[in-house]
Amino acid sequence: MHVPPNMTEEQTLAEITKVIDRIAPRYTFYGYELDDIKQESFIICADALPRYDATRPLENFLAVHLSNRLKNFVRDNHFIKGEDEKKKIVMPGQLVNEQTILDDREEKDNILDYSEMTSAVDRKLPAEYRSDYLKIINDVYVPKKRKEEVLGLIHEILEEGGHA
Repeated sequence: MHVPPNMTEEQTLAEITKVIDRIAPRYTFYGYELDDIKQESFIICADALPRYDATRPLENFLAVHLSNRLKNFVRDNHFIKGEDEKKKIVMPGQLVNEQTILDDREEKDNILDYSEMTSAVDRKLPAEYRSDYLKIINDVYVPKKRKEEVLGLIHEILEEGGHA
């Protein structure tokens, strides 16, 4: 493992562990065990260390890099192009944003039309919730009470549209 010049190996491992403990749990709802995500995250962080610019904080570098790599993993492994060339999300029967949004229709094999869902949310979500919604989908901190309020509203919108 490459150790940045201004840090010890212990400090580097501590930074990696702190970032992994904060980011990895966000990706367990895609059907993966937390330990598996943490192991993969460690490898991702260790591989990124040679590209680290020591003039910037290591935690920020690792957090952005890990978050982007995990998002790319989700995009590459959980989105497919449908016959109509719209992106569809393939869920392994797990949770999305702490709310159950499963498609019960057997004929679709648990494939949700992601573009329809986002379009419905975009049309019906009141303006005062828009910034918090964007923060949630971009993994930016939102206070728990507000996050639950926004997710509850999104769940209602999706239920109205027959997506939940």
